[in-house]
Amino acid sequence: MAGHSKWANIQHRKGRQDAKRGKAFTKAAKEIIIAAKSGGNVDMNPRLRAAIQAAKAVNLPKDKIENAIKKGTGELAGGEMFEVQYEGYGPGGIAILVEAATDNKNRTVAEVRHILSRGNGNMGEAGCVAWMFDKKGTLYFDKARYSEEQIMEAGLEAGAEDVVDDDEAWEVRCAPEDFAAVQQAFDDAGLEYSSAEISMIAQNNIDVDVDTGRKLVNLIDKLEDNDDVQNVFHNAELPDELFAELEQG
Repeated sequence: MAGHSKWANIQHRKGRQDAKRGKAFTKAAKEIIIAAKSGGNVDMNPRLRAAIQAAKAVNLPKDKIENAIKKGTGELAGGEMFEVQYEGYGPGGIAILVEAATDNKNRTVAEVRHILSRGNGNMGEAGCVAWMFDKKGTLYFDKARYSEEQIMEAGLEAGAEDVVDDDEAWEVRCAPEDFAAVQQAFDDAGLEYSSAEISMIAQNNIDVDVDTGRKLVNLIDKLEDNDDVQNVFHNAELPDELFAELEQG
């Protein structure tokens, strides 16, 4: 979504996202466990490959990566993990999708509902906002290192659908089923992406004012602080003034 990578980059620089190393490790390990349920071979499992790359990016130790894979494939105990999605609304009626990984669905749904209600939002019924989003493979490249032509030349033939100018990054989008092939094409071309994941992209973004944007940022920070929450997606177009505040803050 427009502004997505800009916000993510600011969160990363300021330590807002996964500020505590333990949270980052837990999130990365859970994603590996869930991804490995479909098989432990990274060549045959693009989601696992992306999960391992994300784990390495937060410096999850190699032995913890290997143990998480074994838990997911059933070689070790502790892989009883459920993938759940919650839908709702944030400040200003903004659509929110929450992806979580949990060993206790009742606990997680109660906690997510509480965070939403405390943050000027509310939980919705299944399907209430999911239709507003498309599942896409997304890869981000530093604009200072690569031109749009370089990115397009490497990605389009492998199945990339679009290259979006997103402030300091080029965002490449593709269908989930083409994700592995697109990743491989960039690897073969020697182009390094800063992140690669399956995301929910809003079909249309809604402009919000600075005050609503602040409330939304605070709500999403609270959701992401929850140990079970893996990802939060929304359809807000945050104003530039708010990004300036976040960079200073």
